[in-house]
Amino acid sequence: MSFNAVFLDYATLDQGDLDFKSLHNHFGHLQLYPETLATQVLERLKNVEVAITNKVVLDAKIIQQLPQLKLILVAATGTNNVDLNAAKAQGIIVCNCQGYGTHSVAQHTLALMLALATNLVKYDHAVKQGRWQQSEQFCFLDYPVVELSGKTLGIIGYGELGHAVAQLAKAFGMHVILGQIPHRPAKADHLPLDEFLPQLDVLSLHCPLTDATRNLIDEAQINLMKPSAFIVNVARGGIVNEQALANALKTGRIAGAATDVLSVEPPKDGNVLLNADVPNLIITPHSAWGSVQARQRIVDQLGENVVAFQQGQMLRQVNP
Repeated sequence: MSFNAVFLDYATLDQGDLDFKSLHNHFGHLQLYPETLATQVLERLKNVEVAITNKVVLDAKIIQQLPQLKLILVAATGTNNVDLNAAKAQGIIVCNCQGYGTHSVAQHTLALMLALATNLVKYDHAVKQGRWQQSEQFCFLDYPVVELSGKTLGIIGYGELGHAVAQLAKAFGMHVILGQIPHRPAKADHLPLDEFLPQLDVLSLHCPLTDATRNLIDEAQINLMKPSAFIVNVARGGIVNEQALANALKTGRIAGAATDVLSVEPPKDGNVLLNADVPNLIITPHSAWGSVQARQRIVDQLGENVVAFQQGQMLRQVNP
């Protein structure tokens, strides 16, 4: 079978550094659009059997107007931009991508931990501001440096990413414990938060944003933590209450935090965590997942999903 396909928003993945040749080979014709407005979706998909989307919304109204569509490929793990029930009702298979960013996100998590523990950003700024040059000593040690070895890392969300972070942390000599998400089935090796949080030197979040995890770490939870503790969030904005985190950092209730995610992205209308008076906070722009290798894996998995579909063996299907 030779299908025609459209990738509605390939620029969400590609910075000019990815290879789409193999993906092209799986289709009779593949049209790549860097972005697609909501008003352009129907026109671009009207003559194709396969739609590829990362963030462009394919809701029930759109899907119902595309009777020829056979397959929707989501160039991400999350499928909230596709109405899965509407697709299923119309006999359209929906497949996503999975596990592509594990190494990239785990690496970024450890980088944030290390930056906090070593006060890396402050030392970099100090040197560039000429403060080392003015020092009377050969070294400049104005900011505390903490060794991760021997410290306790707490992980909430012990799936593939959580496992990968735990392995890296253990290589640094850290002790790893696991936290129980409220309202989830209890696990013997997962501690309730009121017992879990007071033990931590670093909290690392790797759970999805759901009703159970929204504001999971709020003022009450932060107050259970050591004043010397760090919080690292590479999961989703909204899991940590941003106002509570800002307040805790400004009052010294915790030692530092790092986040790769905010509640609204991009933060065009501002965010309390972007205020200049919030100290000891590192923010990266949802870039933890975005290594070249991870983004190429997405492209490769899209191709794998197409081949499996053509052979009648669904791969990574999310609407069975």
